[in-house]
Amino acid sequence: MQRNKVHHVTTIERVAKDFGVTEDLIHELTIGLEPEDGLIWVYGLDDEDGTLAFTDEGIDEVQLLLEEYNKVAPSKS
Repeated sequence: MQRNKVHHVTTIERVAKDFGVTEDLIHELTIGLEPEDGLIWVYGLDDEDGTLAFTDEGIDEVQLLLEEYNKVAPSKS
């Protein structure tokens, strides 16, 4: 029997800060991702909508999506 080996996740807030982008951009880029891609929703007592979080594999996926995004829409610096 295979068990889930996820022992931690990182919130979208932290991932956005680490990559220097907005949470909105990460939300937009990850719309099609599934739990198998490393996307997890975390719910607390007062959190109706949940908080988006990523496994290490999910963060790698976000990085790839951001690289593709930057090829198509380079930053205006």
